[in-house]
Amino acid sequence: MPAANSASVAGGGLRSFPLGLVLQACPEITAYGPQGSVGTWRDLMAAAVVVRSMLGVSPSAYEQACEVMGPENAATVIACVLERAGHINSAGGYLRDLTRRAERGEFAIGPMLMALVRTNSPIRGKTG
Repeated sequence: MPAANSASVAGGGLRSFPLGLVLQACPEITAYGPQGSVGTWRDLMAAAVVVRSMLGVSPSAYEQACEVMGPENAATVIACVLERAGHINSAGGYLRDLTRRAERGEFAIGPMLMALVRTNSPIRGKTG
């Protein structure tokens, strides 16, 4: 039984991360959860469906990501894409590329999440 705060292997061999870490890295997704909050993985997956549509990601691209990465990881990637939406020309194309890379074992969510945690940290930019 893995510890609640450790990453575990999920669909497609990708590691899944604690919901708290995902929300720390991707706070914008919470507004799209049921009643404007995300407290469970089910809430995050519901929010990801709303955001998927808003970002113009096709249902088939998202379904394929869920099959390859697992539904929690696909929702996590959508949350990450939402955070970086201003820097991504085609969210659907980006998700399809990440899905192909995940199929080949060439994509890990951890570095993407950690970069966003650093970006969204309240102490960013403060160096000693």
